Amino acid sequence: MDENTFYPELGCYGLAGHTSSPRNLLDEVRLAERLGLGSVFLSERFNVKDAAVLAGAAGAVSETIGIATAATNHNTRHPLVTATFATTMHRLTGGRYAFGLGRGFDLLFDVMGVPRVTGAQMEDAIGIYRSLWHGQAVAGHEGPAGSYPYLSQDSGFDEDIPVLMMAIGGRTLELAGRVADGVVLHTFLSDETLARSVATIRRAAEQAGRDPASVRVWAVLATVEESLGEEARLRKLVGRLATYLQGYGEVLVRANGWDLAALERFRADDLVQGYPGAFDAVGTVDELTHLRDDVLPAEWLAASATGTAATCAARIQDQLDAGADSVILHGATPAELAPVLEAWRQIRPTERLAGLPANPGRAA
Repeated sequence: MDENTFYPELGCYGLAGHTSSPRNLLDEVRLAERLGLGSVFLSERFNVKDAAVLAGAAGAVSETIGIATAATNHNTRHPLVTATFATTMHRLTGGRYAFGLGRGFDLLFDVMGVPRVTGAQMEDAIGIYRSLWHGQAVAGHEGPAGSYPYLSQDSGFDEDIPVLMMAIGGRTLELAGRVADGVVLHTFLSDETLARSVATIRRAAEQAGRDPASVRVWAVLATVEESLGEEARLRKLVGRLATYLQGYGEVLVRANGWDLAALERFRADDLVQGYPGAFDAVGTVDELTHLRDDVLPAEWLAASATGTAATCAARIQDQLDAGADSVILHGATPAELAPVLEAWRQIRPTERLAGLPANPGRAA
């Protein structure tokens, strides 16, 4: 593919946000590949967004684009099932797949009746997967991820499958630097927090005896270009941030060093208290406008890419300048990203990005 129309440093999410039609992913992946996006990331929700099914579909309709789960959780599948999913994807895509894990949500796991995720569990699970991928049997395992008498895939396997980790808090960033091949950060991080997060990952990698540059770091940039209609812009920016604040606001606010009192004002707002759903799914224009104008600090919403395509493209460069290797343009479909990609082509630092692989879990 022509380097002028292939952007391995950029990714998007498939089926960004909520969907009732997973089949839409097929056309999204095809278009993302034609536009030159380097990777498509696939989140998981327990409705019609099963990570394994979506990943297989994306692999089946593409030839060059990288594919990543971002993310699934180790505690919702048996490790042998998860390892098999990843190995199947690795071979199905000819090595374009990266396996992504996240911590998930404690309250959801509580009501599901599965154990909450810890960093020790994730590290242990990754070790199990990597052993299986390299043809090693796992016998008599007793560890944070569970007790397993005997696990084995195929003694002939020697699969080099990169592992991505989703991270926002300091301890998870350090864990990712120690054990992961790539890291996906969170949406709505300020540029200063992004730079600090990258430094934490690199430092942890170095302390673990790894090459800090070998860990590929993805910034996640909420991208809302001005040609979208008002309701879409509000939903993708204000609604998305408000939804995060509904679910785990303190984690995001603390990560950014933002004012916790402002979070309490958000939670105490009459609209927010007892709101019957996620703002990015069911918020009305009036409700989202109220949050934007009267509740959410402008500084928080500014941790994004908004305005003209050229302005959004410049914000991509900001993420690279803050230390990220790559940028996920979050919350937008490939069609919505087309003008931003054209603007990026005009300013893209081609030499700096030369040699970056399509697999989103590999740095070189």
